[in-house]
Amino acid sequence: MFVKMTLCATMMLLIPTPENGQKPAESDPAKTPKTAAETGQPPQTKKPEDLNLLPIEVNIVKYTNLQRAKHGLPQVEIDQDLMKSARQHASWMARSRRLVHTRRPVAENIAMGQRHSREAVSDWMHSPGHRANILNRRHCRIGVAAYRTAKGTIFWCQQFRH
Repeated sequence: MFVKMTLCATMMLLIPTPENGQKPAESDPAKTPKTAAETGQPPQTKKPEDLNLLPIEVNIVKYTNLQRAKHGLPQVEIDQDLMKSARQHASWMARSRRLVHTRRPVAENIAMGQRHSREAVSDWMHSPGHRANILNRRHCRIGVAAYRTAKGTIFWCQQFRH
């Protein structure tokens, strides 16, 4: 069973906006690697430097893993497919200006309006459902993203899998 909840606040930060065509990952679909589901291969975990993560994405993972370490849990590893999924979903939320959970089979934390990744993770930790996702011992893989609207509202997304 996946726990899904939402948070709201009003603040801003400069990160890529979907309106101006910027994306946190490769924008050329011909160069985008196939997902594990499409290739039939097991999911790959990668280091931040291997995925061209934005600093804000690296920080979301870092603060999430700091919370897990405080509770004696192993770190979650960055998963290429979950990164792609989280980026797509955060981009969609920012474009549509709607805070809505994905229908994909993942545990997910979403939020909007926090000024920076530390604040987003802190807010999730103060919400029982979000906290449960972050501290779920079975979760070992993560994908994250943050997109800013033209008016400055940031939409955040964390997705987890076993």
